[in-house]
Amino acid sequence: MVEIERKYLVTNCDFITESNEKFRIVQGYLNSNPERTVRVRIKGDKGFLTIKGLGNESGMTRFEWEKEISITEAEALLQLCEHGVIDKTRYHVFYENHLFEVDVFYGENEGLIVAEIELQSENETFSKPNWLGNEVTSDERYYNSFLSNHPFKSWK
Repeated sequence: MVEIERKYLVTNCDFITESNEKFRIVQGYLNSNPERTVRVRIKGDKGFLTIKGLGNESGMTRFEWEKEISITEAEALLQLCEHGVIDKTRYHVFYENHLFEVDVFYGENEGLIVAEIELQSENETFSKPNWLGNEVTSDERYYNSFLSNHPFKSWK
């Protein structure tokens, strides 16, 4: 129940042609406090409830618990969420034995494209595709829970 991931900005849209799968994701937060975020997500035709803990110093590792719930339950819980629902398309890109999940945001976060890679350890090495830009793993502004309350379009 521990997630180790790194997060990067994306510099171009080459990942789209490299993707083998994509999903529409709508998610909201019952609690966006970084110490214990509680997220409701609809991903394609499935619903999920996820609880995440505070990240470590590097921002790479944190507690994560997720349970699949029905679409009906997810839709009902979304109605209880804090203001600022996240709407995005997630692309799966396999690159040299690793899965990159690339999120293209819509609505108030339009213009933001972020890639995440989950790792087995913080020291795991991996190759970076040409569309991977600056690392933002430890920058809380790029957490979805932050984006729901402080949308990307308001940063400028």
